[in-house]
Amino acid sequence: MVTVNNMKSLNLGFTYNVRHVKPDINNPQYVKEAEFDAPETITAITEALESLGHKVFPVEADEDAYAKFKELKEKVDLVFNVAEGLNGADRESQVPAILEMLQIPYVGPKPLGYSLGLNKAKAKEVMLYHGIPTPPFIVVNNKEELATFQFNNFPALAKPLSEGSSKGINAKNLVDNQEQLRAIVAELLDKFNQPVLVEEYLPGREFTVAILGTPPQVLPIIEVTFDDLPPDLPKFDHYEAKWVYDDPLKGADPLVCPAKISDELKTQIEKNCLKTFGALEMLDWARIDVRLDAKGIPNIIELNCPPGIIPDPKENSRFPRAARTAGLSYPQMLEAILLSACLRYNILNK
Repeated sequence: MVTVNNMKSLNLGFTYNVRHVKPDINNPQYVKEAEFDAPETITAITEALESLGHKVFPVEADEDAYAKFKELKEKVDLVFNVAEGLNGADRESQVPAILEMLQIPYVGPKPLGYSLGLNKAKAKEVMLYHGIPTPPFIVVNNKEELATFQFNNFPALAKPLSEGSSKGINAKNLVDNQEQLRAIVAELLDKFNQPVLVEEYLPGREFTVAILGTPPQVLPIIEVTFDDLPPDLPKFDHYEAKWVYDDPLKGADPLVCPAKISDELKTQIEKNCLKTFGALEMLDWARIDVRLDAKGIPNIIELNCPPGIIPDPKENSRFPRAARTAGLSYPQMLEAILLSACLRYNILNK
């Protein structure tokens, strides 16, 4: 069980990318900003941090971020970072790199950890090196490789290599043969202008696992269920499942937390997730997606950091859901993340 002790008041930088348009999969601007936080989430985080007694200095992580942080350097003890970054496959490491340069302490992993987390293939290569189960995969880098690449582990799932929030991972991306696979890979290469990851689709149950703290602790495991999806949609956590059918206005709730699983499976999932957290150099917090293979072995699908933390319980945001099940209110969850970073930087004793 995660517990939070009352911390002294801090001067906190709070950095983020805010979504400026309403969710609409047909709006190119929304697709570009899909990983960003809604204004309501930014406001809720700010208010929660202030309710804990901290003074908050907001910094939107736009092209002027370096200058803003340089001005704040002597004013803040720590930066709470949920920024996604702008442009490029390593965008999530941009703000951490700036803060490293300016020697400003911040929440979350170092730049390498963020880059690894967003690059699905490199993350899987590291996992394989450490003996962590993950589905077989290949990467198609460009259209020139379309004519010759082979993948024989069907059904297969194609994904943009470096996107979050299920962006580009639609129900139609699950295919049964080489012809279908070539077509969806070609479409993703055109639409996202980046390599495409192709991996074997695993048939088992799906989970997502929040990890928090120093040392890291696993919060109650969440099972993602798909019973309420239309019969013609595949049963995995694709864009439609997450953002269309998981509709708070309809009272939909695909999440079971804590997951109803055996002690043996719980231990396996926790072990693999903690091992992944360490191997990918995560710090303070992350959320890890897991799926069981045909033998019931938990495989790591991918890692999310910073994970989404939408405050409204009706939105079924996964990390806050796990924290609430662990007995943490939304402000207490944020305090636990801050405390983890403070312990690493020895801030509370300075």
